[in-house]
Amino acid sequence: MAQIIANSEVIMHFTIKLEDGSVADSTKTSGKPAKLVMGDGSLTENFEKCLLGLTEGESASFTLEPEDAFGQPNPDNVQHMDRSLFAGDAPAEEGTIIAFSGPGGQEIPGLITEVAGESVTVDFNHPLAGHRVIFDVEIVSVA
Repeated sequence: MAQIIANSEVIMHFTIKLEDGSVADSTKTSGKPAKLVMGDGSLTENFEKCLLGLTEGESASFTLEPEDAFGQPNPDNVQHMDRSLFAGDAPAEEGTIIAFSGPGGQEIPGLITEVAGESVTVDFNHPLAGHRVIFDVEIVSVA
């Protein structure tokens, strides 16, 4: 059986859960496994370390501390913006996630956490930042 090493092409199902058991993300909902090449940046280095040495058909579960998963929330990633920037298709409402254009043209999701008068607070931290997560994997194939 093929074992996962650097540059392996891996097809796997994964589920990321919070400590309370709630599912944050899973390939099982779509029924389509994820495909990645180890080292291609699809997963962080810490998530990839969990996969090294696993073989085709193997299932495993890993608990990752916030620092090893999505990091701790960074106060610098919370921005205060003028309400006039939000109009039309993207009204400023608490709890709404809006995609903003980043420096390289990539989309960066931001969660509106507060609307006060003309000020809108947007949190650009990953929604799972600060959380310990459980990373369940089921390796479908390794090439």
